[in-house]
Amino acid sequence: MGRGYKRNRFAQKRRDKKQGKENVVRADKPYENLVKESETFDRYYKHVKICPENEWDDFIKTLQSDLPVTFRISASRNTAKKLLDLIENDFFTKYISDSTHEQKSPIVLEWYPGKMAYQLELSRKDIRRTESHYKLHNFLIAETTAGSISRQEAVSMIPPIVLDVKPHHKVLDMCAAPGSKTAQLIEALHADENNPIPSGFVIANDVDNNRCYMLVHQAKRLNSPCFVVINQDSACMPAFETSEGTALKFDRILCDVPCSGDGTLRKNPDIWKRWHLGHGLNLHGIQYRIARRGAELLEIGGRLVYSTCSLNPVENEAVLHRLLKDSEGALELVDSSDLLPGLKYAPGISYWELSSKECKEFYRTFDEVPKEFHTVVRPQMFPPSAEEAPKYCLEKCIRLLPHFQNTGAFFVAALTKTRPLPWERKSKEAMISPDEEATVSTAETAETVDASNGVEEKRVPWGPQRKKRRIYGYKEDPFVFFTEDEPVWREIKSYFDIDIAKLTAFSPAQLLTRSVNGKKKNIYFCSKSVKDLVQANEEHIKIINTGVKVFARCDARNINCDFRLANEGLEAIGNVIGNARRIEVSKEDLILLLEHNNPQNPPQLDTMSDQTKERMKDVEAGSCLLVYKDNEFGFTLNVVGWKGGKSLRAYIDLNDSIHMLRLLGADVTKFEVNKFQKKETEDKTTQKEDENDAPPMEMETNQD
Repeated sequence: MGRGYKRNRFAQKRRDKKQGKENVVRADKPYENLVKESETFDRYYKHVKICPENEWDDFIKTLQSDLPVTFRISASRNTAKKLLDLIENDFFTKYISDSTHEQKSPIVLEWYPGKMAYQLELSRKDIRRTESHYKLHNFLIAETTAGSISRQEAVSMIPPIVLDVKPHHKVLDMCAAPGSKTAQLIEALHADENNPIPSGFVIANDVDNNRCYMLVHQAKRLNSPCFVVINQDSACMPAFETSEGTALKFDRILCDVPCSGDGTLRKNPDIWKRWHLGHGLNLHGIQYRIARRGAELLEIGGRLVYSTCSLNPVENEAVLHRLLKDSEGALELVDSSDLLPGLKYAPGISYWELSSKECKEFYRTFDEVPKEFHTVVRPQMFPPSAEEAPKYCLEKCIRLLPHFQNTGAFFVAALTKTRPLPWERKSKEAMISPDEEATVSTAETAETVDASNGVEEKRVPWGPQRKKRRIYGYKEDPFVFFTEDEPVWREIKSYFDIDIAKLTAFSPAQLLTRSVNGKKKNIYFCSKSVKDLVQANEEHIKIINTGVKVFARCDARNINCDFRLANEGLEAIGNVIGNARRIEVSKEDLILLLEHNNPQNPPQLDTMSDQTKERMKDVEAGSCLLVYKDNEFGFTLNVVGWKGGKSLRAYIDLNDSIHMLRLLGADVTKFEVNKFQKKETEDKTTQKEDENDAPPMEMETNQD
C-alpha cells in the first residue's frame, strides 16, 4: 500500500469527520457487508454430491468463514533447523503468552515434509488489524522478505509435494504466477545441502508478461542459479531443444491451470456474488489443452501433476478423463497418498452431471443437452460410462474440501507417462523431425501450435504457413555470457582470490550480463544446464530472467576492483572466494555489525574482537566475505562486508539483518514497529497541522 493512498485515506477520514460521516464503509473494507451465499452454488454442488449430505452444513459454514494464515519454512536453507527451533521453542511461546486475546497454539501441518509448515488460528484480517498481533505480523513480513519462510495457503502446498522433485530433475511449471508453488519446486531442487548447484533446473512460465515479473520477484528470495522465467502461452508451448539440437523433455511438469477459483471463496469472498456454472464450462477447453501440451513435453517415466483451486468436476475429473481417454493408456493416474501422510482428503469422483448456467436442469448425457447449449456444454465434459469408469481410476485423484482440515478447497492429480502418446507415435511414423513433432497441434494435426511471440513458427509439410507474431510486453535485454578471456573476469578473479577448483559446478563461462555494450552493471551466475538451455532456446522462446546476481558494480575510489560481492549469490559461489577476501567472524562481532549497519557511521575495527582486528590487518579495503559458522545447529551465515580504512560494515538488507540477528539469539525489539502506535502518532500530527492551518475565528462585536 503506497504512501499516497495512506495520505488520501487520512484526508478522507478528516473530511468525513467534519461532515458527520465517521462510520462510512470505504474501499479499504471491501468485504464488510458481503453476503456469503449463492443459490446456484448450493443447487449444483448438492446435486453432484461434492461432499456427503450429512457434511453439507459443515462444508458451507467453513466456506463462509475466514481462511487461517499458514506459512512454511524454506527447507532448502541451511538455517531451516535453527529457525524451526526458534519458532517452536521461542517465538510462538512468547507470542502466545504476550497476546491479550485468546489464542490457540499454532498447528503443525503433519503431512508437510519435515513438519516445517504451520497453520495459525488467525485470519489475515486478524493479524493485520489487531494490535496484540503486531509482532507476529512483523515476523511474517521480515522472514518472508528474507526468503526464510513463505506465506502460502495450506492446500496450495500440496501439488509441489505430489510432484516429488529431485535435484537432478528438469522441471517445468506451465502456469506459474504468482509463484508460491514455483518457490517450493526450487526448494525441492536444492534439497541437498552438500550440492549448492544441482544439475536440474526449474522453468517457470506464464502467459501474462506482467505476471512474469511477479515470478522473478518471488524467485529472487531463494537465490537459485537453476531457475528460468519464460513468457509463453502454455496451451501451445513451443518445443524446447537441448544444446545438441535434440528435443528436450521434462522429468516433472506442474499444470496448475487457470480455473473458476471457487475453492478460494474463503480468501476471495467476492466470488460468491458472481458465481455461476458458466465459468467452469468456459475454462474446460483451455485446461485440457494445457494438460495435453504438458503431457507432450513430458519424458517417458516422468510425472505430471494437474491441479486447480476449483470444486467443479468439469474442471477437474472431466479434464483428466478426456486426457486419459485420448492417451489410450500412455498416461496413468498415480496414487500419491504416501507422499502426504496424515492428510484428510476425498477421492476423485467417477460420476457427475452437467447443467445450464442457472443450474435449473441437469443432463446425464450429451443427447439430453438442448441445442442452444451445444456450444457451451460439450460431449467431452461428461463422465465415463459405468462400464468404463474402473479403467480410468479417477478415485486416485485428491479432492480437498475446506471442512476436512480448516483449509481452502483444492484438486490434485498425478499422472505418469508410460510410453509415447498416440499422436506422437503417428508423427514419427509420418517421419516428422523431433522438433517439428513437438510443435504439431494436439487439437488439429494440420496446424502448428507454436505461439512463441515474435518468432516464426516451425512448420509441418502441409497446411497454411503462418507469419511471425508480434512480441507483446517489454522487450528483454540479451543474455551475454562471459568468455574465458573476459577482462572483467580476470580482474574479479584476482581481487577475490577465486579458486574454481573448490566448486566443480562453477565456471566463468556461466557468468552473464544483460548488456552488450557499455559498462557491465551487474554480473549474474547460472548453472551449466541453465546456460545450455538459454543458448539453445533464446531464439524461439521468450526468456524473461535467469541467473542469480553474484557481483555488482561499485566504482569506489582507491579500490582495485570495480565490483563488489552481492549477497544474493553467496549461497551459489561463496565457496570459491579465497582466503584473501574471506573473513571468519565471531557471533559477537557479527551481531555488532548487523545491529549498527549504518553506512555513514559503520562500526570501527577497534570495537571488535582481537581475532577480527588481527585478521583484518592483512585485508585491503573493499568488498569481502564475512563468514560465521554455528556448531550447534550446523548452519553457516555468509554476509557481504565492506572493509574501510578503520571500519567494517555489513552490506545487507534490513530484513536479512533481522533474520540473522534472530538466528544469532540477539535482541530484535529495536527493529519492531508497532504500526498502530505509529498511525496514532501520525493522526495526532496531522490533526495538529490541520488546526494550525485553520483560518482564525472572527472576533465577536457588540452591535448594541
